[in-house]
Amino acid sequence: MDIVIRPVEPYEFGELGEITAQAYLRDGLLDFGESDAYLGRLRDVAGRAAAAEVLVAVEGTGVLAGAAEAGGAGRVLGGVTFVPRGGPMADIAEPGEAEIRMLAVARAARRRGVGEALVRACVDRARATEGCVRIVLSTQRTMRAAHRVYERLGFVRSPGRDWNPLPHLDDITLLAYELTL
Repeated sequence: MDIVIRPVEPYEFGELGEITAQAYLRDGLLDFGESDAYLGRLRDVAGRAAAAEVLVAVEGTGVLAGAAEAGGAGRVLGGVTFVPRGGPMADIAEPGEAEIRMLAVARAARRRGVGEALVRACVDRARATEGCVRIVLSTQRTMRAAHRVYERLGFVRSPGRDWNPLPHLDDITLLAYELTL
């Protein structure tokens, strides 16, 4: 399978939003299921794209950025939000750091290298960002397959940066990883 990573197109916002939401729901990563407030943020690809770079993984040969919807742009397999320099989408990035957010792969596309390709694209973008010395991300304890991908690509745990997005719930600690460029 050819996997092409490129910026998401507006006509793909809904599909990628649903892939992201379903990945988090089906993997039990949301505390309150369908009523979790974070679910709306996961589905809001347009909002993310306005504040950061959203990359999409598509299947197909000859898929190019800007391909017309009617031209068969390829099946959406997953996506990720890349935050090159702080802003409203950054959770833990400090000056000189980029951040990876909301990585998700459609269930049917898992174990095919899609997640790794998306992370590699983010690392390449961070390396190309002037003044960027590190790329960081947060992950849940149960995301073991993702941890293996991060570690295979050279990310290391950064326990001093672990954090809780919902301080009123003690058991929601996100693990931090970082890669020095």
